[in-house]
Amino acid sequence: MGTIRTRYMSGEDERQYMIGEDYEIYEKRGAPTGAVRLHYHDFYEVIYVMEGEFSSLVDNRTYNLKRGDFLLIGRNVMHNYHYVEGKHENSRRIVLWISEGMLEGLSEGEQDLCGCFSGRRDCAYHFPVHYEEILKNLLVKTAMTEIPDLEGAEGKRLFDKAQLILFFVYLNELCSRDSFYFTKEESIHHELVQRVNEYIEEHMSETILVEDLAGCVHMSKYYFLRRFKELTGMTVHSYLNNKRLMYSCEGLKEGMTIGEVWGKCGFSDYSSFLRNFRKEYGMSPTSYRAYLEKK
Repeated sequence: MGTIRTRYMSGEDERQYMIGEDYEIYEKRGAPTGAVRLHYHDFYEVIYVMEGEFSSLVDNRTYNLKRGDFLLIGRNVMHNYHYVEGKHENSRRIVLWISEGMLEGLSEGEQDLCGCFSGRRDCAYHFPVHYEEILKNLLVKTAMTEIPDLEGAEGKRLFDKAQLILFFVYLNELCSRDSFYFTKEESIHHELVQRVNEYIEEHMSETILVEDLAGCVHMSKYYFLRRFKELTGMTVHSYLNNKRLMYSCEGLKEGMTIGEVWGKCGFSDYSSFLRNFRKEYGMSPTSYRAYLEKK
């Protein structure tokens, strides 16, 4: 039997979109220096730490993961990978990206396999060694480029789907148990980011000034700007703009007209909405809607 290889992506790779339409899985090695800017995507993400350490800011909390830990990131959740010099150079992890449609298809109406990503108070987990090994083996088999023990065999995609069904059945059951959540000491809650998020969501359709956001956290404008950039790696303007675009995509998915979307998401006019949408997604809102209709 030849050497079994896994699909590989460098830790320096900045790609945060899927080439395939439904799922991708990789082993990533080395310091996570490629996706340090806050971002979001329209698919689910699972990160399993095989070796070393890994840190990520998800919404308003930073998680410091170690070998054996799992991190689950939902659709349209702002997050980035937080590189810590001297700690992450030996990091190895498996990263799974999977679409909502793919997970719903795997469910076949029997169980909501998307449930582990929503309605939870946290998104990082320690599982008992026995269950961790089961989940790890299922992910590793899916990440392999050939079917284990059957070199040259056909049907790798069907094999992967079988592993993914088993993986998410186990994962959903385990995530429903409170005893496997991270403790408060294993993550850092950023109240500033949470309060800014809440303010933006409450006033999404309105004009939001930096002074408004600084006021909601009781800081001076310039101290707030500096502190927010330190925590998120992103300017307040970029963060607000990304939140508006994220909500606009959700609105288009829900059947809102383009005119309704740009107004409800707080853009000053259509030309501003169009310019920002094209810059972020590389297509117009009309093209994006057509893309959604084809899926």
